[in-house]
Amino acid sequence: MEQKFFLYARKSTDVEDKQVRSIEDQITELRAFAKTEGLNIIEELVEKQSAKIPGRPIFNAMVERIERGEANGILAWHPDRLARNSVDGGKIIYLVDCGQLSALKFPTFWFESTPQGKFMLNIAFGQSKYYVDSLSENTKRGLRQKVRRGEYPGLAPIGYINDVRTKSVVVDRKKSVTIRKAFELYAQNNSRCEDISNFLAQQGIFSSGGKPLKRDRISFILSNPFYVGLFRYGGEVHEGKHQPVVSKKIFDKVQEVLQQRGKPKTKGKVVKPFVGLLSCGECGRSITAEIQKGHTYYRCTKKNIKCEQPYIRQEVLDQQISSLLEKFSLKQDWADELLQMLNKEKAETAQFSAAFVQETQNTLKTLNIKLQRLLDGYLEQIIEQEVYRTEKAKLLSEKKSLEEQITRFEQKRTGWLEPFEEWIKEARSLPKIGQEDNLFEKKVAAEHLFGSNLILSEKEARDSAPNSLAAAGESQWAALRAAHQMALKKPSSFVVVGWEGIEPATCALKTQ
Repeated sequence: MEQKFFLYARKSTDVEDKQVRSIEDQITELRAFAKTEGLNIIEELVEKQSAKIPGRPIFNAMVERIERGEANGILAWHPDRLARNSVDGGKIIYLVDCGQLSALKFPTFWFESTPQGKFMLNIAFGQSKYYVDSLSENTKRGLRQKVRRGEYPGLAPIGYINDVRTKSVVVDRKKSVTIRKAFELYAQNNSRCEDISNFLAQQGIFSSGGKPLKRDRISFILSNPFYVGLFRYGGEVHEGKHQPVVSKKIFDKVQEVLQQRGKPKTKGKVVKPFVGLLSCGECGRSITAEIQKGHTYYRCTKKNIKCEQPYIRQEVLDQQISSLLEKFSLKQDWADELLQMLNKEKAETAQFSAAFVQETQNTLKTLNIKLQRLLDGYLEQIIEQEVYRTEKAKLLSEKKSLEEQITRFEQKRTGWLEPFEEWIKEARSLPKIGQEDNLFEKKVAAEHLFGSNLILSEKEARDSAPNSLAAAGESQWAALRAAHQMALKKPSSFVVVGWEGIEPATCALKTQ
C-alpha cells in the first residue's frame, strides 16, 4: 500500500514556541526531508495556533481525513508540533494503534510503528505537555512574586505607561493630570460618565479605535484603585509601588457618587430632581412627583393611607429650597473677613499634631500586624480564601487612608485649615447655587445640610429638626444659621467669630 503523507507545520506566538523554527523554515526543511526520504506529500497544512489545549481546526480536519483514508502518514518537524496536550497526543497514538496512521516522520525524532516506537512517541508527547505545564506554572509563580513586590503585572491603565526598560509602571506626566481632573470633576457630583468621556476626549484621550470612551469604560476608570496606589489582581487588592495620581479622599468621594448613581434609570423617564429629598409632614411617607399639563408637581405618595397634604409645583418648591439654603449661606463680606483671618493664621502658625501622627503610625503598625496574621491564617488554611480576600481589601484601604492622612499632616502641618477653607468656599457658594437653575445641584446641597430632615407640609418645605446640625457635630452650619438670625442685633465681630469661634480649640483664631 502506497504511503501518502500530510505535511503539517505549526507555530504559535506563545512563549514556549518562541525558540521554534518559523513556518517558512519548517516547510523548507520538511520539503527537503521528504525529497530525501522519497515521501509522497499530498498536501501541506499550515496552522498558526497554540497546541496547549484541544480544538485546532486544521489539526482536527487532518485527523478526520486520515480516518477517512485520504492519507496514512504525517510529516512534521517534531512531535511537539502535533500535540502539547494529552487529548491530541492520544488521538495520534490511537490512530497508530488502529493502523489508520502507519507512518510518522520527523527530521528531529525517530519513530517506527513498534511497541518501542509508540512508547518513545508517548514520552515525547508527555515531555511536550510537561514543558507547557511547568512553563505556565513558572510564569504564574513569577507573576505572583511580582505582585508581592507591589509591581503590577499587566497593561498600565490610562494615566500610566509601561516602562520597558525598568519593567515597571510609571506615571504619564500629561495624561495623569487629565485623569486627576476627571476624578475631581466627577467627585463634585454634577457630571455623568458621558460628561467625563467628553472631557477626556477634549483632552485627547480616546479609545484604541479613536472614539470617545464608553460609559462602562469610564465607570471602570473611576472605580479603579490603581489610581490611589493599589491594584486588583487574582481577585485581591494589593499595595502597589507605583505613584498615586489621585488622593484617597477624592477617590472615596467618587465611589460614593458612583454608588448613588448606580441604579439604572428607566429610558425615557422624566427626571424629577427633588424626589427622595423630602418626606410628608403629615404621614411621614416619601414625597413623589408627577407631571400634569406640562408642569411637575410634588406630593405625598399616600400609599394605603389617607393624607390631606396638597400638591406643590416644582417652581414653588425650588424657591423654597433656595430660601432654606440662603439661611446657611456665608455672606461675601463675612467670607472675605474669615479668609483674611485664615490667611493670617496660615502665615503665623505651623500647627502640627504630633500626638495624632504618632497614634496613626501606631495604628499602621497594628494594621501591618493584622495583615501578616491574616496571611498566616490563610496559608495555614485556618481562614477561607473569600474571607481572606475581603478582610485584606478592607485593611489595605484603611491603611492607605491613614498613610495619606499622615502625609497631609506632615506636609501642611495645618490639619484643620484646609477643610475650614473648603467650608468657607462651600458656604459662600450656596447663594449662587440657590439662584441658578441646576435643581440637581440644589438637591445635593440640601441633602448635605439637612440629610433626611426636610419635610413638606401645607405646601411648605422646612427643616423638621432645626437643632439636628449642632447635634450631629455640624456646629459651623448651626452657628452660621444663628449668625443670620442675630446679624442685626450684634456687632459683626461677634457674628463672624463668637467667643469660642468655629476653629479647633487648640488653635483659635484671634478676634480683633
